[in-house]
Amino acid sequence: MFNRSKKRKAISYTVILFSSLLMLTPLVSAALNSLKSYKEYTAIPVQWIPNPFQWQNYIEVWKMTSMDTYAWNSFIVTVLSVIGALLSCSMVAYAFARLEFSFKNSLFVMVLGTLMIPPVVMIIPQFMIFNQLGLVDTLVPLWILEWLAQPFGVFLMRQAFLAIPKEYDEAAKLDGCNPFQTFVKVYLPMCKPQLATLTIFTFMTKWNEIMAPVIYLSSEDKFTLPIGILSMSGAWFGQEQYLVAAALMSLLPILIVFLFAEKYFVKGASSSGLK
Repeated sequence: MFNRSKKRKAISYTVILFSSLLMLTPLVSAALNSLKSYKEYTAIPVQWIPNPFQWQNYIEVWKMTSMDTYAWNSFIVTVLSVIGALLSCSMVAYAFARLEFSFKNSLFVMVLGTLMIPPVVMIIPQFMIFNQLGLVDTLVPLWILEWLAQPFGVFLMRQAFLAIPKEYDEAAKLDGCNPFQTFVKVYLPMCKPQLATLTIFTFMTKWNEIMAPVIYLSSEDKFTLPIGILSMSGAWFGQEQYLVAAALMSLLPILIVFLFAEKYFVKGASSSGLK
């Protein structure tokens, strides 16, 4: 029985290791391609390992483009989006989870129902609104919607708040806390995993977003990283290894954020929806 258990564990670890290597293959391949010369990049048969490694490709990308401007614009949009998502979604979710008011459940169903609306349907109405407000070709349309409590974040945080026993509410009332103080001092500290999960999802979505910047931005000094790199693809014809290097550079912040928040992310993803 013991040997059978060890065999099952060995098989499980082997499958996990093989799957991990399979998923890492595109990333490793891109990293190697970014360190090749153009001749090696287009060689047939494929030359997997660069000889020598062209580390200067990354320096050339930084010199040839306005990567610092693109990265700064992406940073502004992403940070403001994350702050807006955390504040708005957590406050709306707390109201749905713990406060009592008329038609609460019906309103929550309506909020979830907006998840079924295809984003493409809202492009023209949103553009017309932002155009009337004079916000086209600014960064505002890229982050302001996250301050309006997106339904996925509301659902995620509501489930987290519902999992907290009501006895904490009663204890907070005995200590003289009003609902807002209970929300800030009791509920938010107990929902760090879900907050980290929402942070990572919002960060990844906004950092990699390409549709909204293409629609709203026309000035190069307002470009975010995705469309900044995309705009240079024509200039890099015959130098596609630079394009791969630029894409990997834009991926680095996401990896850093995920590594720092991985513990909370895994815990939040596994506990969301459980009561």
